[in-house]
Amino acid sequence: MNQKPRDFEIEGYVLQVKKIGNSVGLILPKDLLARLKLKEGDKLHVVEQTERGIKLSPYDPKHAEAMEFARRSFRKYADTYKALAK
Repeated sequence: MNQKPRDFEIEGYVLQVKKIGNSVGLILPKDLLARLKLKEGDKLHVVEQTERGIKLSPYDPKHAEAMEFARRSFRKYADTYKALAK
């Protein structure tokens, strides 16, 4: 487990896995955070790609799927929802 930290290049940025307390993590540069419109406390969802790759995204595919299901339901049963809202 004593391996040299690996560098990951993400669109011109090189991030290094570093020890942070009892864990390890990635430090994101301020300009990258600004470009991605992220701030401390924001959540990133991990989407596994093929061949050891991952994608970090503020977009949650499960939430998006649930919202699309709700939108279809609202369209299909619009009259019912209007009546219930009265």
